Amino acid sequence: MKRRLREWPTAAVRLAGAVGTALVAAVLLLTQLVGLVLAPLFGVGLPVVAGALGATRALADVHRAVAGQVLGADLAVAYRTDPGPTWRELAACLRDPQTGRDMIWLALHAVAGTLVAAFASVLVEVLSGVFAGGVGPFAIFTLPALVVLAIAWWTVPWIVRALALLVRALLSPAGSALATRVEQLTESRAATVDAQAAELRRIERDLHDGAQARLAALGMTLGLAAQALRSDPDRAAALLEEARADAGRAQGELRDLVRGIHPPVLADRGLPGGLEAAALLCPVPVDVAIDLPARPQAPVESALYFAAAEALANAGRHARATRAWLRAAFAGGRITVVVGDDGQGGADPRRGTGLRGIERRLAAFDGTVSVRSPPGGPTEITMELPCDLCAPSSPRTTSSSATG
Repeated sequence: MKRRLREWPTAAVRLAGAVGTALVAAVLLLTQLVGLVLAPLFGVGLPVVAGALGATRALADVHRAVAGQVLGADLAVAYRTDPGPTWRELAACLRDPQTGRDMIWLALHAVAGTLVAAFASVLVEVLSGVFAGGVGPFAIFTLPALVVLAIAWWTVPWIVRALALLVRALLSPAGSALATRVEQLTESRAATVDAQAAELRRIERDLHDGAQARLAALGMTLGLAAQALRSDPDRAAALLEEARADAGRAQGELRDLVRGIHPPVLADRGLPGGLEAAALLCPVPVDVAIDLPARPQAPVESALYFAAAEALANAGRHARATRAWLRAAFAGGRITVVVGDDGQGGADPRRGTGLRGIERRLAAFDGTVSVRSPPGGPTEITMELPCDLCAPSSPRTTSSSATG
């Protein structure tokens, strides 16, 4: 009894909120349907539908949070795409199974909210009649009033729970998050395998065309020098000098190859030094701000370094930017690196191999990449990677401006 006394006001507030958002749900559903009908006729329909879909997801997030509190479990769902004001983005968003479930929930939530509002109005009418025909303040203790209060006492928490179950069934169906996660990991694993195979082929090609060919020529030159050593010492000396030069070039090519696998700057100066070096190579000025309390593991350093270097290279080559910025910080067990520029914008991972390569590289470490690049700019690429920082390292905070 005491527990119900504590929980009933909260349940009543939640039910009132659900009734209040029922009208919002009806408006959003109607807006989406009208926008879809008008989209082929008028271009304005596309941004209307995209805005309604975004608002629907925001409303669904609120109800997932409230339902999770009611049911005592976290309710989450992963949307596969984000709504956008183009046919391609809209079609991808509509193909998302969760979008269909969201629209069904909008309809059911609007109907359920209307029914609850009608039920509440009936109870209020009954109580009003009791007070109107009662005997002053003691009218609340009459049998009809007590019956109405008992109905409200018992039904409100159950209605709230029923609405929460509806939210869980449609907005966070069992297995949807797990299935989405499994699909993401499967795609990530396949992309990682392809990337590793491509990297191995690149290393093999570089070795075959570069250092291996150089070493083969070196062996032939040394053989000729050995043959000419007694009969023509001067020629032998020239051949040995040529062999020495070939050995130096082979060493340089091997050094460049190793640098492409794990840059020496990372081993010497860690991720902050590597990011600063990448910023110096960018053709446009780069503002750098790094706040990392310790070093991450070497594979994480390498992945973030190459991802940031690729993002900066894209800013210098394609964005027509006059300045760029790089931010790196650690919080909540994740390293976040943000690369932005003031260029022309319009960056789309689906239209360029550079951003897809960054996604594949970080996906191998369960990392994520989000791109915000409206037409006209600015562009910001946010890369997040979960990691545990290595303890034996001194804190490193950097704030500087690098120019290319």
